[in-house]
Amino acid sequence: MFTDKQILRIPGPTPIPPRVQQAMNQPMMGHRSGKFSALFARTAERLKPYFGTQQDVYIIAGSGTSALEMGVVNTLQPGDEAAILVSGNFGERFAKICERYGVVAHRLEVPWGEAVTPEKLDAFLKEKPQVKAVFATYCETSTGVQNPIAELAQVIRKQSDALFIVDAVSCLGAVPCEMDAWGVDIVVTGSQKAFMLPTGLAFLAASERAWSVIDNNKSLAFYLDLKAYRKSMKDQTTPYTPAVSLIFGLAEVLDILEEEGLDAIVKRHELMRDMTRAAMRALNIKLMAEDAYAATTVTSCDPQGAFDAEAMRKALTKHYNISIAGGQQHLKGKIFRIGHMGYCEPLDVLQVIAAIEMSLHKIGAPVELGAGVKAAQEVLIAHA
Repeated sequence: MFTDKQILRIPGPTPIPPRVQQAMNQPMMGHRSGKFSALFARTAERLKPYFGTQQDVYIIAGSGTSALEMGVVNTLQPGDEAAILVSGNFGERFAKICERYGVVAHRLEVPWGEAVTPEKLDAFLKEKPQVKAVFATYCETSTGVQNPIAELAQVIRKQSDALFIVDAVSCLGAVPCEMDAWGVDIVVTGSQKAFMLPTGLAFLAASERAWSVIDNNKSLAFYLDLKAYRKSMKDQTTPYTPAVSLIFGLAEVLDILEEEGLDAIVKRHELMRDMTRAAMRALNIKLMAEDAYAATTVTSCDPQGAFDAEAMRKALTKHYNISIAGGQQHLKGKIFRIGHMGYCEPLDVLQVIAAIEMSLHKIGAPVELGAGVKAAQEVLIAHA
C-alpha cells in the first residue's frame, strides 16, 4: 500500500488539486510589487460571484476564525446586544467571540442536528428588540446541518435593523450564496474547505448597511480592522503582509471553479450529499440532519451504539489511509462525519463508502457488504 497516499474525507482541510499545489510553488515575488498588486486585485474581484455580491471581498492572512472575529469586532461595541443562532459547535464560537469583546450574546439554541427555522428566529427576535446584529452559521460542520440563510435573512429584515452576519466557512464555493439579493450584511469564509487551499486565508464581504455601522464605530482591532483593509484595497494591496503563495494558489483555484461553473459545482455537491445519505440509510446508520436541512459539504452519522464509531474511524485510517472526522464536544466518540467538498467527486464518495463498509467488517460490526455502495451507485446512475 502507498503509505504516502493519505485520503482526506474530513470537513477540512480538504485535498488540494495538483495544479493548485504547482501554482503555489511559483517563485516568490515582492508583496508590494506592481505585479503582485495586479494579481491580488484581479483575484479578489473573481471571488465576488461565490459570495453573490458586488461589494469588495477582502482577503486576510488568517484562519476562518479570524474572519469570524473580524465580523464581530468591526460591527459591535462593548455593551451592544447580539443574537447568536447556535445549532452546533461553530455557532457557539460566534457567541464566545462576542462575549470576549463585551457584547451581550443572546443565544437562540436548538438541539444539535436541528436547523434554526425562520419561525424560531421570528419569535426570538420579538423578545430581543435591542439586538444590533444576528450571527448565524450557514453550514454547521459539527452536525451536518445547513441553516436556511435566505429565509432567516427575510425574518431579520422584517423584524429589525440588525445586521445579519453569516459564517460560511465550511460551505461557500459549494452552495448558493446571494449575499446582496438575500439581504445578508457580512459573509465570511476560509480557504481550506470548498476553496481547496491550505489553511491560511480568510475572506470577508460587507454590505453598505454594514459599512454604515462600521464607519461610525470606534475601532477596537488593529490587525482585524476592516477599515484598514478597505483603505489598502483602493491601492490593490493589504494593510499587512499577504500570504503570497496562497494567493498564487487561489488564482488557480478560481480557474478551476470557473471552468466547471458555479451551477455545476453546486449540483456536484448536492449529488455527493445524496449519495452519502443514501448509503448511510442502506447501512442502517442514522443521519443527524433531516433531508430539508442536510449540508451539501459534510454528512454527520450517528451509529447510536450499533458499533464503535471511533474504532471504525481508526480501522479506516489504519487499513485504507482514509480519514473521516469524529464528533465534537458531547458527541465526541459517538458520531462520525464524512466530508465531501472541494476536490472531491462522486467516485470518491463510492471509495469512502466502500472503505467504511470494509472497516465495519474488520471491527466486527454488523454490515451487509456492498449495500451502501449499491445505494450510492443508484443515486449516481439516476442523476446521470
